[in-house]
Amino acid sequence: MLKQAGIRTTTGRGRLFDSILDTVGDTPVIRVNNIAPAGVRVYVKAEFFNPLASVKDRLALNIIEAAERAGTLRPGQTVVEATSGNTGIGLAMVCAQKGYPLVVTMADSFSVERRRLMRMLGAKVVLTPRAQKGTGMYMKAVELAEKHGWFLARQFETSANADIHEATTAREILGDFAGDRLDYVVTGYGTGGTVTGLARVLRRERPETRIILSEPANAALIASGVAQERGTDGSPAVSHPAFEPHPIQGWTPDFIPLVLQEALDNGGYDDLIAVSGADGIVWAKRLAAREGILTGVSGGASFAVAMQIAERAPKGSVILAMLPDTGERYLTTPLFEGIPEDMDDEEHALSLSTPGYRMATG
Repeated sequence: MLKQAGIRTTTGRGRLFDSILDTVGDTPVIRVNNIAPAGVRVYVKAEFFNPLASVKDRLALNIIEAAERAGTLRPGQTVVEATSGNTGIGLAMVCAQKGYPLVVTMADSFSVERRRLMRMLGAKVVLTPRAQKGTGMYMKAVELAEKHGWFLARQFETSANADIHEATTAREILGDFAGDRLDYVVTGYGTGGTVTGLARVLRRERPETRIILSEPANAALIASGVAQERGTDGSPAVSHPAFEPHPIQGWTPDFIPLVLQEALDNGGYDDLIAVSGADGIVWAKRLAAREGILTGVSGGASFAVAMQIAERAPKGSVILAMLPDTGERYLTTPLFEGIPEDMDDEEHALSLSTPGYRMATG
């Protein structure tokens, strides 16, 4: 929006979109004004501006279109994938628009709103026991693909994942910070596509920018130093021994994805900082209440790490945190615990402060 004569105005995007898929990407970088420390600039890249409200819209689109280009996805063929939710939601959008049936496998520990969104978009959702963790839902997708001859999206292994972040996410960041300093970029990992794609570009074109990778404190797979056991196709052979269940949905499955392995092997990050799920929740709530920026626990976790860096960074530093998705994905999770549906005492008092239109009290 532009400010003219005291009122904000809009002029349109200057183009008409042929489909919802053309709206993926070009998400904004937004300055944090009220809670950032003095002397540094903190920004967030708001991936919830994607059409289905998460960074995974990017890889979902590229997985399908790369398979179309390669001829490995036939017209009308069913797509199947294991997901904690956001990739499945992105795939459901893409498959709905392009006419592919979609089946998603998902552990039953992930938030209910995710499975309902996928079903709203026409996908079938097959739940797997939470005790079998991410590897369980992954192996179920493999079984279904082999049994029925479906196309397995393979978000954790496919080169199409990091490729789209190299081609779009990283280029957007370069464009937004052209002519300006950018000292730190902070991200977590789910599949590892974001950090791997960013590293390919930033290492070459902004080598002064430090890439900070984060993972849950109680599921520190990378920090453990234990290599992931893999099958011959790069898929996880077993659950990683350092994994424990954590509340940062979308981050760190119970294995190290092959897509992430490229960044680990090639020095694609400068520092690894652990963060607790509790801190992710606290900072997501602060972003919402103090900045009007509504992100999920994963975004809160990235931002928590960015704020740690901001507190000790040299004056003038510029820090960017990736916000992978919207807080509305977490309505039935601990992020919204303590946020009531009904009026609290202060709200009741406000209602009683004028004579009309009062709710009945029990």
